[in-house]
Amino acid sequence: MKTKSQLATLADCQSEVTVMLRRSKTKVIAPTLTLGILKKYQQSKNLVFTEKEIQAAYSQGVRFMQSFMKHGLHIGAKWEDAYSRRTLPKYKVLKPLENGYELLAPYTTFCDSLIAWIPEQIRDYIDGKLGVIPKLENKEFRAKVAANLLEFIHLLQTNIEINPANFEFICFAVLRVHLEKFACKIYRDTRAAAHDKGVDISTNFGVVYQIKKLRVVNQKICEAIASELRQNFDKQRLEDGNVILVIDDIRTEFKEFLINMKIQSITKADLLKLAQQFEDVEDREKVLRIVFDEFRREYASVFH
Repeated sequence: MKTKSQLATLADCQSEVTVMLRRSKTKVIAPTLTLGILKKYQQSKNLVFTEKEIQAAYSQGVRFMQSFMKHGLHIGAKWEDAYSRRTLPKYKVLKPLENGYELLAPYTTFCDSLIAWIPEQIRDYIDGKLGVIPKLENKEFRAKVAANLLEFIHLLQTNIEINPANFEFICFAVLRVHLEKFACKIYRDTRAAAHDKGVDISTNFGVVYQIKKLRVVNQKICEAIASELRQNFDKQRLEDGNVILVIDDIRTEFKEFLINMKIQSITKADLLKLAQQFEDVEDREKVLRIVFDEFRREYASVFH
């Protein structure tokens, strides 16, 4: 088995890019930067790049992928010089020099093949994370889905399962549209799926929601949640019943355990039942628009 210092074939390069994708969190940075640098090399055949040229290549890579994907979600993050100094050298794409960086073989050898291959891999990875979400930017698509209650619910059911971000955004959108009917406003306070253990959604009427994509199936999980909530919220707020837990699912006995602590829980099934009660097409369309807006707010590409 070859080490990273012994990359020699196209398959070796593809394997490294696959690892880059697997390690990507909110944005697909390393593969997009690699693509941009390869495109610069293909045009100029220059092996050595300055920091400024690397950053320009990154911007080019992000723009190309936005055009290729026909949306800007999950593709690029704000530029950091760590991308060139540490990230790509780790994958043996670049070698730091005294006054720049050298693009290494076999990335140079298989430049054309990689330029053709990388965009499809990025697309497949992002599609797997986002599902139908990018289509929700299109008002006509939202209107078509919203016009049919069954199609609307099916879209929510399918996409709420994909990952914690989808779960949080869809839960937030359904709750927001529902509560607005009672002149109540809610606000997302944290980044999606953040591990800060704080408030995920606050309101203008004193209630806070904490969202966790998990299934409460045993006493250990239930007690851990209760302990965490006691740490994160003051005793008075808990005793007043102003903390609501939004989760994937919970067994009846553990739901009762939390109720005895004055903590209400809302499950995925509860949220979907609530969504089924949106009789107005405008309400359903608004849910879909909010979901996309929240994705765009957190995951829109930037490259400056």
